[in-house]
Amino acid sequence: MAMYVIAGRKARALVLNFLIVLLAACSGSRESQAPGAYSSSRPKYLFLFIGDGMGPAQVGLASALLDSGRVLAMTRFPVTGMISTHAENRHITDSGAAGTALATGFKTSIGTISMHSNHRDTLRTIAEMAKRHGMRVGIVSSVGIDNATPACFYAHHAGRGNYHDIAVQMAASGFDYFGGGYAEGDFPSKRMKHGASMPDIPAVMKTAGYRVRAGREELHAVNPATRCWAYTGYDDKAAMSYAMDREGDELSLAEFTRQGIRLLDNPDGFFMMVEGGKIDWACHANDAAAAAHDIVAFDDAIAGAISFYRLHPKETLIVVTADHECGGLSLGNAARGYETRLSLLRRQKVSLQRFSEKVGAWEKSGKVTFSMVMDSVRVYYGLGDGQTDSLLALSRQERGMLRAAYPSGGVGTKPREERYGGADAFAVAVTRMLNSRAGIGWTSNAHTAVPVPVFAIGAGAEAFGGSYDNTGIAEKLIRLARFGSRQ
Repeated sequence: MAMYVIAGRKARALVLNFLIVLLAACSGSRESQAPGAYSSSRPKYLFLFIGDGMGPAQVGLASALLDSGRVLAMTRFPVTGMISTHAENRHITDSGAAGTALATGFKTSIGTISMHSNHRDTLRTIAEMAKRHGMRVGIVSSVGIDNATPACFYAHHAGRGNYHDIAVQMAASGFDYFGGGYAEGDFPSKRMKHGASMPDIPAVMKTAGYRVRAGREELHAVNPATRCWAYTGYDDKAAMSYAMDREGDELSLAEFTRQGIRLLDNPDGFFMMVEGGKIDWACHANDAAAAAHDIVAFDDAIAGAISFYRLHPKETLIVVTADHECGGLSLGNAARGYETRLSLLRRQKVSLQRFSEKVGAWEKSGKVTFSMVMDSVRVYYGLGDGQTDSLLALSRQERGMLRAAYPSGGVGTKPREERYGGADAFAVAVTRMLNSRAGIGWTSNAHTAVPVPVFAIGAGAEAFGGSYDNTGIAEKLIRLARFGSRQ
């Protein structure tokens, strides 16, 4: 009898231990395990995708607007997680502090580019570590290549706004590939320092042995293993066009990513960081449709990495995350309650920025009547097309609001309120109306402290599950790649 009881206890203990092990295995996070307990497989090809300003709601919005039967590639990754984003000195971060955390594994102060908050000591980035370990390195962004997030991987500076000082560090980095937007630091206003004109960035890059290429044909002609800086059409902030505004001769983020893979691929491996930077800009403007289109474009770039992963599944690691959320986006608002019609955003054909440019041209000409403007609102946003969809009908009060917002008397005759990035009151009002009807809510034109998602696939991907701080992204990548100490 005693033996039976003991055996029963042993059996129960074995069952209990089995359940504990099973629950641990299914938890999705290895944070409770000892450091170094991750997969023994060392990834040789590292991709880090950063959707600037891309919180969980932004991912959900883009997913909702996809064609039937299609899903975002990132949401199909087997490992998911969530990270906090606060800076060292502020709960709501900026892209300098957040980019530094993702690039180095260390917190820093707002506006700082891969330096400690004392602004004296630099922090080694994972891209620099990869280069020192014989890997090729590529940095891609849809905004200016000297903007905060891409800069955090190759530059070190106390102030993110010193674009020229940051841009010249591309050449000093020795990295193999830069692609996407132009360098704002090369603009004449940014090249002036203490009354003197500083060197132009293309010349600095060429002197350092880089091929500087503009456009599709020039980039495609660059041979692998050739150091290259490639860019496409850019705006007055050196950024690529919003995905929904992109012209046929402009390269996409996906093209820059695929070309980067072609140029970087080699037996010693590579590290590539790709940023969807204009997701953030769209969210600052509370332009839901533009944000969704740029997330889809960002996901198309991720699909290019997945194609490479399928050729090297045991040697490739792809991690997708964000530096912070922007805009306080909600899928649902007070006006619509439980009713949403996110599909209405498909009626918007251009970004708020592009529409604002059109409004500015109409205002300057002084020849565009309000009736003509409202015809354009119907074309570009669907608003006023009540016969197709009753939700798109405009009330007399709404038309009155738009008439009041539209400056009909020429440049400067009507005060412009609620401006963001050059968007006048009329363009903002139209965009808000469509957002409201779709059920979109915004709480801010700035960043928020909302935790952001992580998606991972490939060698060592299991390390990225669970909830942790944004510094954990770099820590895990460095550990998995066996780059040694972060310092």
